[in-house]
Amino acid sequence: MASGINPKLDAGGGGDDQPLVQGHPNHPKAMRVEALFVVLPLLIGAIVAEYATSFVPFVILGPAAAILLAFLIFLPHRRYAARGHALSDDRLRVVKGILFHSDTVVPFGRVQHIDVDRGPIERYYGLATLQLYTAGSHGDVVTLPGLAHEDALAMRETIRAHIKRESL
Repeated sequence: MASGINPKLDAGGGGDDQPLVQGHPNHPKAMRVEALFVVLPLLIGAIVAEYATSFVPFVILGPAAAILLAFLIFLPHRRYAARGHALSDDRLRVVKGILFHSDTVVPFGRVQHIDVDRGPIERYYGLATLQLYTAGSHGDVVTLPGLAHEDALAMRETIRAHIKRESL
């Protein structure tokens, strides 16, 4: 698996003693590029609103640009620092969330199928998203974004081998 451990992530408990592993270090970069696609249209809208109104110069554009810049620079790093995962012999634990904290444990026996997805930005940065589809209706899809592609494939094969062993 990839990169470092954030000890702050494991403070919430959840019953697992295993330390949480963060995603690949390129994940914040990919999140910034994705955020750029959200920020640019909003910034263009603020520029249009600035010139379409007769307010004092930069009364709309100044605050909007400051908020969007903070959104673009700081939020991806915070989201990256708030995420982690731990793979044990029989389950996967996924922790995420800044404002709304989520700590999900997926027993391998509940997994229906597994996908490894890669969008164009993820492919550029060598990343992938692991998706586990579970039995039941609550939280039936657990996603783990920001993994190195090789790590996502290895995790998929580890989980698949465990499921195969259980079904025999």
